[in-house]
Amino acid sequence: QVQLVESGGGLVQAGGSLRLSCAASGSIVSINVMGWYRQAPGKQRELVATITSGSSTNYADSVKGRFTISRDNAKNTVYLQMNSLKPEDTAIYYCNADLIALPGYKYLERWGQGTLVTVSS
Repeated sequence: QVQLVESGGGLVQAGGSLRLSCAASGSIVSINVMGWYRQAPGKQRELVATITSGSSTNYADSVKGRFTISRDNAKNTVYLQMNSLKPEDTAIYYCNADLIALPGYKYLERWGQGTLVTVSS
């Protein structure tokens, strides 16, 4: 049973910072891509940032220069440092991982339960 558990959301004023964490647990052989997505009220889920096992990163244009994604492969954990937050960053943030798990070296995609980030103006 592979699970992703997020933490670090909360309420912050515009211009402030938050750091999200997501830890993967279970019978994991390897994790390829880990990422963060978000869904604002009334909108579709959208990509925020992704990072490969080799630390190649990709960001949505709306967060470039403000957010930084990183990972600790030894801990199967991905982080999202969010600076200069804006009210439009308010959303539920979801962690995602593409991984290989036992038994059977199966390919799996897993999502976390989401963590709410609220940015007040």
